[in-house]
Amino acid sequence: MRLFAAVLLPEDIADELAVEVARLRRLPGAGRLRWTGRPGWHFTLAFYGEVADDVVPALSARLAGAARRAAPFTLSLAGGGQFGQGRTLWAGARGEVEELRLLAGRAEAAARKAGLPGGEQRRYKAHLTLARSRHALDVRPYVDALAEFAGASWTAADLALMRSRLPASGVPGEQPRYEVVGRWALGGGG
Repeated sequence: MRLFAAVLLPEDIADELAVEVARLRRLPGAGRLRWTGRPGWHFTLAFYGEVADDVVPALSARLAGAARRAAPFTLSLAGGGQFGQGRTLWAGARGEVEELRLLAGRAEAAARKAGLPGGEQRRYKAHLTLARSRHALDVRPYVDALAEFAGASWTAADLALMRSRLPASGVPGEQPRYEVVGRWALGGGG
């Protein structure tokens, strides 16, 4: 199964982001972007790709341990940017972003300890994907609009192991489906 570790948004924060995304989607040219649906709004900590079913228990145990070693931390959505010459438009994070980076490192280490091959070795950049394009696109108007965006703060209190099911129908605009495989409280509470 295709898995990744993530920090999920609380519903009220997703509601707030939905208002901002609706504003962005009214900008000229927004139809050229493939907008990420609300179920896809999360901060990916580590992407594991295809993981054999028999490895999932070991990975889950390692992620549970990683969550116990991390305390809850405060985040807010703020600003945004792009990757790949406008191929990915994203919202950024403010607050205890270094704690988010540390949790991402622990999620990567959990995979290695569970026997999964190492992922991309680059510095973690906290971002939440809002839209993608198959081709280079000038998304500066969207990045400029996001510069003013500053969401409410919330406490990130758990780490989730997520499964993504990619669209198989070939229907344009179909979104991946996401399901929680496991979820562990930071600091071992709950």
